[in-house]
Amino acid sequence: MRSAYSTSLQFFGPHTPASLAQRFGSPVYVYNETLLRQRAREMAGIIQHPGFRASYSTKANANPTLLRIIREEGLKVDAMSPGELALVQAAGFTKQDICYVCNNVDAAELALAAKEASYVSVDSLSQVAAFGKAVPGGRIMVRLNPGVGAGHHAKVVTAGKNTKFGVSAEELPELVALLRQHNLTLVGLNQHVGSLFLEGQAYLAAAEWLLHTAEQFPTLEVIDFGGGFGIPYNKYENTPRLDLATLGAALTAMVSNWAEKTGYAGQFFTEPGRYVVAESGILLGTVHAVKNSHGKRYVGTDLGFSILARPMMYDAFHDLEVYTPAGEARPELTQQVVGNICETGDVLAKDRMLPELREGDTIGVLDAGAYGITMSSNYNQRLRPAEVLITQTGEAKLIRHRDTLEDILRPYQIA
Repeated sequence: MRSAYSTSLQFFGPHTPASLAQRFGSPVYVYNETLLRQRAREMAGIIQHPGFRASYSTKANANPTLLRIIREEGLKVDAMSPGELALVQAAGFTKQDICYVCNNVDAAELALAAKEASYVSVDSLSQVAAFGKAVPGGRIMVRLNPGVGAGHHAKVVTAGKNTKFGVSAEELPELVALLRQHNLTLVGLNQHVGSLFLEGQAYLAAAEWLLHTAEQFPTLEVIDFGGGFGIPYNKYENTPRLDLATLGAALTAMVSNWAEKTGYAGQFFTEPGRYVVAESGILLGTVHAVKNSHGKRYVGTDLGFSILARPMMYDAFHDLEVYTPAGEARPELTQQVVGNICETGDVLAKDRMLPELREGDTIGVLDAGAYGITMSSNYNQRLRPAEVLITQTGEAKLIRHRDTLEDILRPYQIA
């Protein structure tokens, strides 16, 4: 039985993975409230300085029930689309709680953001000009590119020389001219170096650069260091965690010394997403077919990339658990765990050493709480799964219904 990690956390409470899959349908996303609250608290306290706030990045997981829990733990929120804005408002976040961080949007969206969020951040000179036309005389944040990036894959490095994001240092004179032209007040600077870092050096270097750059702008109310805080996806190899205490202490010393030196009395933000929600989610699925082909053992499941896209998009690794009957011993085999999408790239785990998987087995994908359901789709017209919360009292609570065929048909105008 390969389930030591979830068992050690009592992740499923009084329920078994198989019973949850049977009750709510397979596949199903299952979240643990206790773990979610713990991770939110860790992020809420990373910097010990007046005016600090952790602003949760909604794109990691936008379920309103989870957003409400995150709000209760003291986090504010980042939204980056009208849809995310509607969901965070449904979860109880108010205008003062919301920072709107957008990328390549139209004038109507910029005006909506200015109305509904306390801060609006844009990330190009073109969008500064567009904001100035949509909200003349408005207050604006601008995302900068610090020139240093970090992340587990080229597609998630969001700073440096090969990214679409941010205004570079060389463009700052043009930025100043645009602000003056449109009578805009620059109230914040933000940045994001990339996603899933487990070492803090690049983050600290970028934070230091941002503080140095901020000294040029006396009207600032917010300095936002961004997110990207990683979690160890290789749970069964005991990958070390990000040393959050050491990173937080370094950030606290940095901002406190800088604020004392400059007299800055405004706010400092971070933008955690993955760190808050990833480990609180396990995706459960079912084995439906097993075959051997050209010397490889293929295990076919209902966990196609329409349900979890990260392995297909980023070659991302997720640990798998196998929930075999208690006391049943199975040999370890090298297996290819694949999904039910008609694509060769629909591979969940390649050449993975696991207990022998058999038809009918329930399996779990660890650390699926971030960029799981939010990146899911109806490709091949597959139904998106239900989401279930294991509450602190052990209740299994449905927080998003499983798609139905009616949901598939609803958008179409069928003659």
